[in-house]
This record gives sequence, structure tokens and C-alpha cells, in this order.
Amino acid sequence: MTTTGAHQDATGSPARTWLWWGRRRSVVLDVGLGLVSAFECALEGVGFADKAALPVPFGVLFGLIVGGVLVLRRRWPIAVVLVSIATTPAEMGYLMGVVGLYTLAASDVPRRITATLAGMSLAATLIVTFVRVRQDVQSADFDPEPGAWYVPTMAGFMSVGLTAPPVLLGLYVGARRRLMESLRDRADSLEQELSLLADRAEQRAQWARTEERTRIAREMHDVVAHRVSLMVVHAAALQAVALKDPQKAVKNAALVGDMGRQALTELREMLGVLRAGENEQRGAAPVPLAAVGAAAAAAAAAAAADDGPSLADIDALVGQSRQAGMVVELAVHGEAKVYAPEVEQTAYRVVQEALTNVHKHAAGAKVMVRLAHRESEVAMQVENGAPDASGATAAAGLPSGGNGLVGMRERVLALGGVFVSGPTDAGGFRVSAVLPDRVGAPEPA
Repeated sequence: MTTTGAHQDATGSPARTWLWWGRRRSVVLDVGLGLVSAFECALEGVGFADKAALPVPFGVLFGLIVGGVLVLRRRWPIAVVLVSIATTPAEMGYLMGVVGLYTLAASDVPRRITATLAGMSLAATLIVTFVRVRQDVQSADFDPEPGAWYVPTMAGFMSVGLTAPPVLLGLYVGARRRLMESLRDRADSLEQELSLLADRAEQRAQWARTEERTRIAREMHDVVAHRVSLMVVHAAALQAVALKDPQKAVKNAALVGDMGRQALTELREMLGVLRAGENEQRGAAPVPLAAVGAAAAAAAAAAAADDGPSLADIDALVGQSRQAGMVVELAVHGEAKVYAPEVEQTAYRVVQEALTNVHKHAAGAKVMVRLAHRESEVAMQVENGAPDASGATAAAGLPSGGNGLVGMRERVLALGGVFVSGPTDAGGFRVSAVLPDRVGAPEPA
């Protein structure tokens, strides 16, 4: 313990320390006990001086010094008990002995030292009490005289009465104090653990919200980018042939209108799902942060399981690109199977985004779409040749946000698949993905 300065009390506010005392009332208590003990020892020092043939002032001064040692009981409890044992033959310091034994038993001194000093105090008190009781019996006139058992019995009762109660009370108070400290430390530890759990729950909720926003952004990108890209391609073709071939211009205008309506329909469906979820959250009671992550994950799974594009729609997807003037070849290997909704939707989106990138960056290039149904997985590959700068769509000016490949990779990896993309030796570009037919829930990063 520090000798000076300040510390925090039970309420957490700074409190001044007084030497080795933690609180002011401890100073008052110990100083008061020291004064009472010094006064007691001073009175007992008069009798000690008479028996030892010493001057009375010397006995009084000796008693004051011995009794004042009790002030040090919190700092040096062993020294206080040793002084009380040493002064036991002088028949002084009874208060100091009782309080010293209590303080020693209640302190953090090892139990073997406490037991040793308590035994020494008991033995010293027993010897002095035995001699004093025997002297009193011999000097008194008893009728009849007490038996031989009287002196040791009285000496034993008095010595045990002066030694055992303070030791037992000190052991109880010390054990209770240590228990309270242990409970307080455990409460602080639990509070820290709860704080960590709350922080972790907040992190999981934030992760779930981020994942949900990313998923919605991917869906919006896939829907808008593909449909609008085809609309821009058809609009460019319409502009090129409007005067030369009115019939073809009318056909392209109709295709642009159909694609625009399809894009609006898909957007309305997605916004309807979002608004339905928002209305449910407004009508429901507030939920803890720990449940947000699970709710968002469940919403994502439910959204993935809704009616959406599947592998069966790839033929129509390829047909739309052909109508836009792209030369696309579709090859399907293996026997078609029914996969999980999220697998079907991810496979469709990969092919869709790859075709959209061809419209944007490789106008006029020939495209090969391969779809392979294997024993425990489904694989897809979209490969285009070198772009044709003279193609009808070369001047369409389609913008690119740079998120297409990133979104495809995130989709495939989230399902435990493999995604590879990169340029080919012939100057084209290849996108390949493999998805397992059984999908497990991805772990949070």
C-alpha cells in the first residue's frame, strides 16, 4: 500500500490516503485504540513498577510506549502481537493483545504464522494466569479450600477466553472480506465479459447489415446493368438503322421497350421485398442487437429462396444477347438437375454479368457459353474473342463501375465455390465459376 497520495474508494471517486490507512475513520479508530491501550498500560505500569522495584514514572512511561504500539496494528500486526506476548509477564497490554490477535487473524498473513503466534500468546497467557490464580488462592482464605483442579481450570478458561474469540472473529472477518473482494472481482470480470459480448454483438450486427447491403447492391447491379446495357445496345443499333431499315428499327424499338419493362418489373419486385421488410420492422417490437445478425442472415436466405432467375432461364438470357446482335453459342454438358435456389440464382447471375461485360467491353466479339452439370457441382464458363472495333455497338459508350467481377467473385465464394477470370491468349476474356450443389452457411469473416 502506498504511504501517501490518493486512491479510489468504493464509489469510484478519489479518496485521500493517510500513511498506511486507506480512510480517515481508520486513522481515528486506530489512534483511539492506541490512546486507550496506552492509558491502560500506563495504569498497569504502576503495579509493574512496584513489583519490579522500579520508579513509578518509569513504569508509566514504559506502559505508554507499549500501549501506543497498537496504532501500528494495520501496518505491522505481527510486531503488535509479539509486543503483547513479550509484555504478558508484566500483566499489561490486554487490550493490545486482543486487538492484535484479531487484526493478525483478519489480515493476509500466512495461516501458519497466525497459528504460531496465537499459540505463543495462549501459552504466555496461560502461564501468567496460572501463576496469578495460584497466588490469589494462596493469599485468600477459602472455606473449604478449592481442589487441585481449580487453578488450572480457571487459568485455562481465562487464557482461552482472551485468545480464542479474537482469533476466531478475525478469521471470520478476513474470510468474509476476501469473499467480498472475490465477488467484486468476479462482478467486474462479468461486467467486462458482458461489455465484450455487447461489442461482439454490435460487430456481428454491423457485419450482417453490411452483408445485406452488399447483397442488395449486387442484385441491383445485376438487374440494372444487364437490362440497361442491352437497352443501350439496341438504342445504338436503332439509331444506326433508323433511316436505312425502318422495319428493323421498329423491331429494335420494341425490344428496347420490352427490356425496359422487364427491368422495371424486377426493380419493383426487389423494392417490394425491401418495403415489406421495413413495414415488418416498424410494426415489431425492438429487438436486441445480438438478434440483428441472425435476422439479417435469415432475411438474406429467404430472399435467396424467393422466385428468381435460374439455370432454366439461361436460354432466354442468351437469346436476348443474340437479339442485340451478339454472336453467342450455348453448350450444355451433362444431365440437367435441380439445385438449391441460391446456386441456381448465382449461376444465372454469373452468366448474365459476363454477357453484360461483353456488351460493354467487347462489342462484336463472338461468345461461347458453357454450362456443365457434374456429379456434385455445376460449372459455367463465358469466353469471348477479341472485340470487333467495327461492330455496331462499338460506339454505344456503355459505362463501367468496375464492380461486376467483384460482385461475381463475392457471390461464388459466399457459396463455397471457385471463381476465376482473366484475359485469354487470343485477346479475349474468360470468366469461369464452379458451384457445389449443396451449400452451407458461410461463416462471418
